Amino acid sequence: MDLINTFLNLVAPPFTFFSLLVFLLPFQAFKFFLSTISSLFSEDVAGKVVIITGASSGIGEHLAYEYARKGACLVLAARREKSLREVADIARELGSPDVQVIRADVSNVDDCRRIVDHTMNHFGRLDHLVNNAGTSAVAMFEDVENITAFRSIMDINFWGSVYMTRFALPYLRNSKGRVIVLSSTTSWLPAPRMHVYNASKAALLQFFDTLRVEFGPDIGITIVTPGFIESELTQGKFMGKAGNIEIDPEMRDTQVNIMPVERAYACARAIVKGACRGDRHVTVPSWFNYTYFWKVFCPEVLEFGYRILFIAGSDSSPEDAFGKKLLDYTGADKILYPETVRVPQPKTE
Repeated sequence: MDLINTFLNLVAPPFTFFSLLVFLLPFQAFKFFLSTISSLFSEDVAGKVVIITGASSGIGEHLAYEYARKGACLVLAARREKSLREVADIARELGSPDVQVIRADVSNVDDCRRIVDHTMNHFGRLDHLVNNAGTSAVAMFEDVENITAFRSIMDINFWGSVYMTRFALPYLRNSKGRVIVLSSTTSWLPAPRMHVYNASKAALLQFFDTLRVEFGPDIGITIVTPGFIESELTQGKFMGKAGNIEIDPEMRDTQVNIMPVERAYACARAIVKGACRGDRHVTVPSWFNYTYFWKVFCPEVLEFGYRILFIAGSDSSPEDAFGKKLLDYTGADKILYPETVRVPQPKTE
């Protein structure tokens, strides 16, 4: 066994590089051809049934509007029923023939089962499952006062998507449907103060990549990796070090830093377009794709950059971070952040 591994250690590097040189260009050309064909024959979701979790605000809200414009029937789920009903009313005006609202918490396995059961009892079919519900926490790991409270991040972000997918699985297989899951670019980018959130999004990426192998062609999977998108997180709403939900625009400026924030409606449009086209991955904005190369080839440089922008100067207070000061001195937030982000307006409960 040792001899075999020693042999593979010697052979694997040159074989891998040679294979990539020979096959990468033709394979990418073939993928581009398939993508072009898929764009010409995108899925028509008019009359089809779509479940969207976390639909009361942010990306989930605008996904509901985008599917509504395409004539899909919707099942909207979230914890805030009043906000959900407001979203549902707009979705009907935009063209959805039928919108169902379900107050639910995806970290509760029984609620997830109830969402799917209601969908099947009412519509008798399911075509797209959008696992969008999520929450975040922002705090240096050594400053966290109640580490057990951070378990809810994994319960909502990861297990909520797992529960929903498991209950929806037989119906999606029957319709040759699709799962759309919201991961994040932080699944590969080591954004400080977001350790548990980053881990939950990385878990989603690996979990659903594995399900591709298990499902084969029966169920499509589109994994979405957004960058900074107009949402409650970029408005400064997240779990703090004590385990309580806070609204802190100053910490938001520290955490979002000098990164441009994409509009939620633009993100939703790209997601639905990619899902209907059958894309395996959708990254919004697309330039974030290239940060993956820094992670793979120059991780030390990437980590150094994060420390300079997010950590340097913040010994006394996170708001003293170099990137935050750069934002304050230049007024760059007026260019980089949408108005809804610069002036937090959280939805009513």
